[in-house]
Amino acid sequence: MVEQRGRGPLSSTRILEFSSIGPGPHATMLLADLGAEVLRIERAGGNGWPNPILDRGRHTVEINIRSREGRDRVLALIDRADVLIEGYRPGVMERLGLGPDEALARNPRLIYGRMTGWGQTGPLSQTAGHDINYIAVTGALAAIVDGDGRPIPPLSLVGDFGGGSLYLALGVVSALFERTRSGRGQVIDAAIVDGVASLMAIFYGLATTGQMSLGSQDGILTGAAPFYRSYKCKDGRYVAVGPIEAKFYEELLDLIEAPADMREGQYDARDWRRRSEVMEAIFLERTQAQWCEVLEKTDACFAPVLTWDEAPDHPHMAARGIYRDIDGFMHPMPAPRLSRTPSKVGPGGNGEELERRWLATGTANGSTDSASVAI
Repeated sequence: MVEQRGRGPLSSTRILEFSSIGPGPHATMLLADLGAEVLRIERAGGNGWPNPILDRGRHTVEINIRSREGRDRVLALIDRADVLIEGYRPGVMERLGLGPDEALARNPRLIYGRMTGWGQTGPLSQTAGHDINYIAVTGALAAIVDGDGRPIPPLSLVGDFGGGSLYLALGVVSALFERTRSGRGQVIDAAIVDGVASLMAIFYGLATTGQMSLGSQDGILTGAAPFYRSYKCKDGRYVAVGPIEAKFYEELLDLIEAPADMREGQYDARDWRRRSEVMEAIFLERTQAQWCEVLEKTDACFAPVLTWDEAPDHPHMAARGIYRDIDGFMHPMPAPRLSRTPSKVGPGGNGEELERRWLATGTANGSTDSASVAI
């Protein structure tokens, strides 16, 4: 059994989620981890992307939202929800009669979260896209390249989840906080392109002032610098080093017994290729495990490159309990960690009973009684 959720900071919050893929479900998972009670509206057959980890903490009910009966059921739930999260193309919810105007007219305290790639407005708002497209137009993808200068997508971490779900979750908790003062809900237009542009703020600033290059040949963080990249080991495994600061760089060089001429001119990009080749040869002399013996627990800014199924067994990850096996699946535990109202992985299940409970409380305008919604 999934362990019972504690009284997290959002434990009195009801979220009505319309099933989608990617950043919408991830944002809702984060909010569920924080204690929110989530009722997901699913179409028959599901969304085609079942995910036992991302979908945790939900109570799911199948409703045909295109039917009159289904629409009426959803509207009744909207009356009793604190937050609504949807990830459809702009205009879809309006055509269904479930858009923010209709919802907020019924429930003025509702937080209406909208997750899209391009946003609710703009020339591309009605076109399809995926993470790689969204990070391309923001300048992020151009700064993430391989050895030939070809832009390579970093999974879908930067767009869908960094610029998407995290910003939607931030918007939801911010709107919930503001509602405690105004008593009113609002609409959150969470666009991945907006979020990625915000994520890139530090790099825009450093590039504008000449403190950092985002180019593939002389960018400190692009893999071109010999002190910020991965190296292959004797056993074919990889390690990652990142001693940007001079004192950490010197410690790395001392520990790997690098030649003396490697110590001066750390930031001279003209010599980076040669230095990288020197360090490649050094790291090939030992296995990944042997380098861990030498470099872990030092200030050399070192870590082994682990696969997703190896990460839970790393001593540091295990000591912090970052992963836990629940019902046969290795779950990452909720983050961040709160001292007084800690988050836990919450139970999911059939949503029909939860739907009946919501409707039976008789609460309206999104006001909830923590006793009535606690699991």
